[in-house]
Amino acid sequence: MNRLKLLALACLAVTPCLALMQPAAAQVAQPTLEKIRSANIIAIGYRETSVPFSYVVGDNKVIGFSQDICDKVIEAVKAKTNRPNLQVRFIPVTSQNRIPLVQNGTVDLECGVTTNLKARQAQVTFSNTFFIATTRLLTRKDSGIHDFPDLAGKTVLTNQGTTSERILRRMNIDKQMNMRIISARDYGEGRATLESGRAVAYMMDDVLLAGTRSLTANPSEWTIVGTPQSSEAYGFMMRNNDPEFRQLVNNAMAGIMKSGEIDALYTKWFEKPVPPKGANFQFPMSEALRALYAAPNDRAFD
Repeated sequence: MNRLKLLALACLAVTPCLALMQPAAAQVAQPTLEKIRSANIIAIGYRETSVPFSYVVGDNKVIGFSQDICDKVIEAVKAKTNRPNLQVRFIPVTSQNRIPLVQNGTVDLECGVTTNLKARQAQVTFSNTFFIATTRLLTRKDSGIHDFPDLAGKTVLTNQGTTSERILRRMNIDKQMNMRIISARDYGEGRATLESGRAVAYMMDDVLLAGTRSLTANPSEWTIVGTPQSSEAYGFMMRNNDPEFRQLVNNAMAGIMKSGEIDALYTKWFEKPVPPKGANFQFPMSEALRALYAAPNDRAFD
């Protein structure tokens, strides 16, 4: 008796074995809106120190540009699920764990500062882009660092699991720059490392470096320099294969962009003093971002 017949006989006696007779298939997750409606909870992923996008102040209050946009999406979810008293569970994420936490259902919507990359789209779904940044360097004004070639032979800082880390490591190999690269867990750790003098420069997205600078002991001592190495399209992350939830998120975001409501939110976070130190980023909206808000889309740049 061949192996297939033995397996068939065994499965007649044990019902669960029937699954063995069928081709393997991907598990279909519970639709996000159904999950939220059933539990009356939406799980939002946030960043703890990504000023002014997503960060914590005071008594663990999550604030920022990303969170303000996220709040508009939450209101849309409340209306769609008919859950006006929907609870919001905030879950801190890092560059390393943000994608796995979305994939496994711990986080329903990640509202931080994640770049939409084609390579990541196999793992998660991205919302409409809500910000465009470029990757540059934060360094002391007297460091002698003016552009990326000046980093040769120096210790340079970036964040783990980011586009900047990938670019910096590739640059180090391709241009034989002999840099020592330190990868921080988050912006809080990165700022502390930079201020301690362990690295001469911090490579990340320019607007996030502006936020990091605003939190240093003496912001006037620091400057953002360097030829941009990439353009970053920030989007919120969701689980793959859930078109209904994706459409709801994108519709909510497109609504505030096309209506002009996004302009007031942008001014609030990038052109006025923000908590906790009352720093003003003085970061005017770029023409690229203005064009994006007029015609929202979820396309990756790479």
